[in-house]
Amino acid sequence: MLALWIALRVGLDRPYWAMATAYIVAQPLTGAMRSKAAYRFYGTVLGAVAVLVFVPNLVNAPVLLVAALSAWVGGCIYFAVLDRTPRSYVFLLAGYGVALIGFPIVDAPGTAWDVVLARVEEITLGIACATVIGSTVFPVPLGPALTGRLDGWIRNAADWTTGVLSGGPEDATTAAARRAVAGDAVEIGMLATHLAYDTSNLQTATVPVAILQQRVLLLMPVVSGAAERIRLLREIGGVTPRLRAVLDRMAAWIQAGRAADLSEAADLRADIDALEPEIDATADWRVVVLAGLLVRLRELTDLVHDIMALRRQIAAGQPRLAELAFEAEAVRTLRHRDHVMALHSALATALAIGVISAFWIGSAWPEGAGAASLAAVACAFFAAQDDPVPNMIGFLIAALIALAIDAVYLFAVLPRTDGFEMLVLAFAPVFLVLGALTSMPSTARLCGPISFIAATQLALSSSYSADFASYANGTAASIIGLGATAIIIGIVRSVSAEWTAWRLLRRNRIDIANIAANRSPAKLMAFVALMLDRLSLVVPRLAVSAEGADGAAVSALADVRVGVNIINLQRDAATLPEHPRRGLRTMLDAIATHYRRRSLDEAD
Repeated sequence: MLALWIALRVGLDRPYWAMATAYIVAQPLTGAMRSKAAYRFYGTVLGAVAVLVFVPNLVNAPVLLVAALSAWVGGCIYFAVLDRTPRSYVFLLAGYGVALIGFPIVDAPGTAWDVVLARVEEITLGIACATVIGSTVFPVPLGPALTGRLDGWIRNAADWTTGVLSGGPEDATTAAARRAVAGDAVEIGMLATHLAYDTSNLQTATVPVAILQQRVLLLMPVVSGAAERIRLLREIGGVTPRLRAVLDRMAAWIQAGRAADLSEAADLRADIDALEPEIDATADWRVVVLAGLLVRLRELTDLVHDIMALRRQIAAGQPRLAELAFEAEAVRTLRHRDHVMALHSALATALAIGVISAFWIGSAWPEGAGAASLAAVACAFFAAQDDPVPNMIGFLIAALIALAIDAVYLFAVLPRTDGFEMLVLAFAPVFLVLGALTSMPSTARLCGPISFIAATQLALSSSYSADFASYANGTAASIIGLGATAIIIGIVRSVSAEWTAWRLLRRNRIDIANIAANRSPAKLMAFVALMLDRLSLVVPRLAVSAEGADGAAVSALADVRVGVNIINLQRDAATLPEHPRRGLRTMLDAIATHYRRRSLDEAD
């Protein structure tokens, strides 16, 4: 309401844009809201510049102008899908912002500058009002929410690890904890990207949080490798009382969580070293497996020590790094980038907008620009999803509800409303409820679009000017635009979650083959981060789409272990004599061939 009041007070052309922007920017967590506000502003400015470039230069060719705007939206979608962080909102706004501003002025290009300036002013006003109010009136810091998720993530990692150390078969609780460690990584990573914009004392803890994330991810192949070796030792009777005592002591230390004594890590390392067997050419299989297990237990001890130390540092709000035990090269956060799906989404978006625009221009439909604009918005909102159609249908339902709300306001309430105070009272019952429901995750997907579309389609100005013909045409444009987009995207773009998951697993195996074939070792932390990022994308997809999903996830984790072992072998190869080094090279070439064959099999 503050944004709407200021827009009306200063006489902006379309004050409802300021109101709608405030709803779009609003987020339940202050850090997420402030980062979204910043990204929306950058995207709006970028989109405005694009309109000023395209419209004057294609003023005499409306068809080419529409084609250029469609291609721009598709290109922005491509970069938005590649960038799996909140920063992608810059590209989304630059894309559908061009559609919202550019399509309505295709027939009036001479107004480009005035319209662009007005839209930037209105959107900036909405951003400023939402940010100021959200940061000062009952702000909800991101920090406590993030630390709560981190604690749950660490607890799941601890439950999985202690279940492995117990030496028994994996039960349902341990399996669920293992899946949660992989599945929660993406959401925690997304929350952490907003941290720099937060108002809590964790604003300066971005580096410790990033390192903590990497340590938990590194824990996964280490625990998985330890589990395999404990299983082998149990089968051959190699779990001695001394080893059992060390495993139990380590499990108790890990389960203590934040109450654990960090200095106990040194004692555990000493106990592990005391179990080290003599290895020579005559060593049997039990000795080899035990030696491999002890390597993983040392790494596990160091990783758990670091996770505990970093968590305490984050809780204290200290930006200085804690003393870390596990040696890993520094690496920025790496995320999988799927250029094929990004291009697929971009082309599908451009096609959907192009088909609707062709109908608009060919039929000389006055409201066709609105249909094309909503098509761009729907494609942008759901571009990163495997199958956007269900959410597009939900978006259409939200639009119908919003338009029904608008009909009541436009033709029953607003004609009887005089003055801004009465307008606020009239809006309060609906928009307060919508705002509250938008802040709740369970209802945000429906109520967010309702708020945005209702505020936009009301088309409020300083005086009442609604007419039923314009409302009916706008309603038809919304239904046709969103309905046609859902149909086109369903035909040319939608894929199953299972198909996407198998593509990710195939990409992991191709990377392992490439690393094995390479003569120089890859960066361990970069490899693990990328492989586990893909795994975190695979787990939730397979969980809802495929039988045998848990087995596939376990197999994927085993692939990560293979890659880690390959890198370690390549690092140590230089210390070997010539003959064993050649043997190692032959083995790695065979592994590369094996994984290339597996990647082709998965593709089939």
